Amino acid sequence: MPAPSRSVRGSLISLKSFVLIMNIIESDFRGLDLNLLPVFHALLLERSVTRAAGRLFMGQPAVSGALKRLRAAFADELFVRTSHGMRPTPRALELARAIDPLLLSLQQALRNQSSFEPSTSTRVFRIGLTDALEVALMPQIMLKLSKIAPGVGLISRSTDAPRVIGMLDSSEIEIALGVFPERPSWQQRRDLFRWRFVCVFNPQLVKIGGKKLSMAQYLRYPHVITSFSGGLRGFIDEELEKRKLHRRVVFSSPNFATSPFIVQRMPALTTVPTFIAAAWFDALGLEVRPLPFPVPEFQVSLLWTAANEADAGLRWLRSLLADVFSPAEHFTEKERI
Repeated sequence: MPAPSRSVRGSLISLKSFVLIMNIIESDFRGLDLNLLPVFHALLLERSVTRAAGRLFMGQPAVSGALKRLRAAFADELFVRTSHGMRPTPRALELARAIDPLLLSLQQALRNQSSFEPSTSTRVFRIGLTDALEVALMPQIMLKLSKIAPGVGLISRSTDAPRVIGMLDSSEIEIALGVFPERPSWQQRRDLFRWRFVCVFNPQLVKIGGKKLSMAQYLRYPHVITSFSGGLRGFIDEELEKRKLHRRVVFSSPNFATSPFIVQRMPALTTVPTFIAAAWFDALGLEVRPLPFPVPEFQVSLLWTAANEADAGLRWLRSLLADVFSPAEHFTEKERI
C-alpha cells in the first residue's frame, strides 16, 4: 500500500489536532463558563466582592453567584474571607498564573490590533518606572512623542523590581522601565542602557580642582542621599564600610526631587545615577565627578508580558524607547566629567 502524500498527511495531522482540541474542550471545559474568568481576575485584583463588582460593572449578587460557580468548577474555595479582605488560596494563585496570560492574549485578539498609526492614534499607554527614571527620562520621551505621536498619552505609575511582576500581570501597567535582574518566563525583557553612581555638587560652593574627586574630598563635605528605607544610610555607605570609611549624611529622602536644590544652595555632595546627574547638569548647571572608589554598573531594561507581544501599539512604544536610549548616552560619553 503506497504511503500517503504530503497533503494527505497534513490533512490527517490537522484532523488529529482538531479531534484533540475538541476532546480537551469537551473533557475540561464542559462544566466551566468562560465568562467566569474575568470575575476570577477581578476578585484576584480587588480582594473584595463589592470592589470586583464595581470593576466589572456588575451587581454584587451576580459576582457572589459567579464566585460560587467558580468554587464548584475548581473544587476549591479560591478566596477566603478575612479581616483584610478576600485572601486567595494557593490553588487560586496557581490558577492566576495560567488564567491572567490567557485573558491578556484574548483581549489582544479581540482588539485585533494588527496595526498602529502613531501620527493619528489617541491611545493612552500605562508605563511603570521609578521616580528617578521618570524625572530624568520622561522629558526626552514626551518631546519625541509630541513630534511623531501628538495624540498619544502616557500614564506613569511608580514601580520597582519587587512590585513590577504583579503590576504587569494585573494590567496595572503595560510596560515597565527599570532595573530588573530577574523575570518570570512569561515576561519579556529588552536591555536599554547601563548606569553607575557619580557625585554631584555646586562648583561655586564645593571647591574641587581638576577632573578627579579624591577620597578625602568626598568625605570632607556633608552628603544628601536618597534612601528608600527612610534612614541615613544607603548603598554607597555599605560600599564605604567595606573600606572602613564613613561619610556624614545630613539629609535623606525616598525620592530625588529635593536633592538637587539642596546641593545647589549649600556646600554638600549627593551621589546619584548617571542619568539623574545628566539631567541636573543640563537643567541646573551642577558639576559631576566620578566616585573615588569603584562601584558596580546597573542595567536598565524594558519589561512586558509575553501576552502583549503581538500588540502593535506596544511594539511601537518599545521600539521608540529603544531608539531614544540605545545606544545609551552615558555621562562619560558626553564628556562632561
